[in-house]
Parts: sequence; C-alpha cells; structure tokens
Amino acid sequence: MTMTENWQPTASIDFLLKRAKILKKIREFFLDRCVLEVETPILSHAAVTDLHLSSFETIFNKPGTIDLHAGQRLSLITSPEYHMKRLIAAGSGPIYQICKCFRNHEEISRYHNPEFTMLEWYRIQFDMMQMINEVDDLFQLILDSEPAEHISYQCAFIKYLNIDPLTANREELVSAVQKLELNFDTDGCDISTLQQFLFTFGVEPNIGKDKPTVVYHFPASQAALAEICSEDQRTAKRFEFYYQGVELANGFKELVNAKEQKARFEQDNQERISKGLPTQVIDQYLLSAMESGLPECSGVAVGLDRLVMLALKQATISQVMSFNLENA
Repeated sequence: MTMTENWQPTASIDFLLKRAKILKKIREFFLDRCVLEVETPILSHAAVTDLHLSSFETIFNKPGTIDLHAGQRLSLITSPEYHMKRLIAAGSGPIYQICKCFRNHEEISRYHNPEFTMLEWYRIQFDMMQMINEVDDLFQLILDSEPAEHISYQCAFIKYLNIDPLTANREELVSAVQKLELNFDTDGCDISTLQQFLFTFGVEPNIGKDKPTVVYHFPASQAALAEICSEDQRTAKRFEFYYQGVELANGFKELVNAKEQKARFEQDNQERISKGLPTQVIDQYLLSAMESGLPECSGVAVGLDRLVMLALKQATISQVMSFNLENA
C-alpha cells in the first residue's frame, strides 16, 4: 500500500465514538469534584532538563524575517506541568487538563507515539496518598477495575528481585542485572540507571496483572519534581500506576521550594554535559512562580491513549487514536 493509499484512520469510527464517551466521563468526574479544566500553551520558551526526555524544537519567525533560522527558538511541551503550576501559583485552585504532548526520540510502538494525549491534574493541599486514592477512583470508574494494590518501591524490589534497592551497592545491583540474563551492558552505568533497568525488566512484568498496582516512594535520585520524604530521605514522594503490563500514571507530592528546584535543574544540565547531551534553558517563569508562593499540592500525569486502550480492551494505542505518526 502506498503512502497516499494509507489515508484511513488507525482507529475505527466506533472506537473514536467510544473514546469521546470516555473523555466525557472523565470531565464529569472532575466537574463533580470541582476541579477546573484549563488550557495552557503547547509551545514553550523552555524545555525540560530531564535527561530521559527530548523535546521537539521549532523556530518562530516574525513577519518580514529574512533569516528563517534566526527567529525565536521554542519547544513543544513534553507535559503541561510547568504552565499548570504557574496557574496554581496564581491562585487557580485545583485544575486538570487534557492536551497534546510531544516527545522526541520516542519510539512508535504498542504504547508509544511521539505525539500523544495527556491527562494531568493538580490538587491543592493533597498529600501523596490522597492523590493516589483519587487516581484509583478514576481508574475504577473508567476501567471498571478493582481497587489498586499498594506496594513501595523498596518492597517491590525485595519481593521480585530479592534485593534492597536503597541499600545495595553498585556491584550488588550489577549482579542482580546479570541474573536477568538480558545481555545488558552495565559498564558506565550509575546506581540510578541500574535501579531503573531492574525496575523495568525485573519488577514491572510482575505487577498490575489482575488489578492496578501503585508503586510509591521511588529513590530520591529519581525524584524529578517530587518532594523528598522527610521520614526517609533516600526516597521521594513519587508514585506510578501499572495495569495489565502498562504504565498508566506518574505522580508526585510536588516540590514547592524554588531554590531546590533550581538546583535540580542545574544538576540535570551538568549531567547532560557529562553524557554529551545538549543543555536546556531553565524555565525561569516556573521558578519565579514558585518563588511567589506555590501552595502545597500533588499532581499526576496519565497517558490518556493508554487508559482508553485498556478501557476498550485493545492491544495498541494506535487502535484508539485517529492517526499515529506513521500516517499523520
């Protein structure tokens, strides 16, 4: 089949109708809980510094521009998080958004597309467990699933890999990787990378099979924008939901300290330099908003295409989205 012949949507019209009903149900869920729906920019002056994310870039040229490469560089968002936090700092109260997000260097697979739909929301004065419970409520509504099973990151490692990720040294983690017999080259890998590999290939395949599972208290080295646990500073107030082999949600008790957030951004850029990756412009708008007073809050991002895929009992996200990148 030629490119011009491959014009049909990847999802059937019937599934698109069902997807629309699911989105309506999600909006009703938040309406009942007095959470405001918002819209924020897709184009941003700054990209994320996270080493594991890569942004699409474009150039804005004002009318009359001659050199089309000399305009203003902008990035397509990988998440609406920064803009939504600015709204919270401005006094919006609890908010949610359903929007397009974009991640470069992203594979096209059963669960991935470089352009995808995100459901993201933030709750003022919610702690991590309150946020986990609300995500669970939504998933039970949309997926008709049982209440989620809870397990800490540390306990999940001990249960499925017989190793404590918070006390194991590098050599012990390398040994655990080798036991998986996946021919992964551990040379040059730091402890955090080894932990992430073990979690992906040693823990994830074992959880969330019959009902959703939420894993919480990830290592502090993987905190991203999460608050560090005061009771155990080796861990962060971060959680992830898994169901039927799919990662569905990533959430935090949000860091609200602007000084600490700036230090993390700068550390990310230093690590980018050490790995030969380009540094990213730090989002000063976000830092200024945090300095003005970001209230205590928790937030979560849900891959909406994946959620719809599971709700409609399909094997790939392409089956529940109008077009994937291959025929966009």
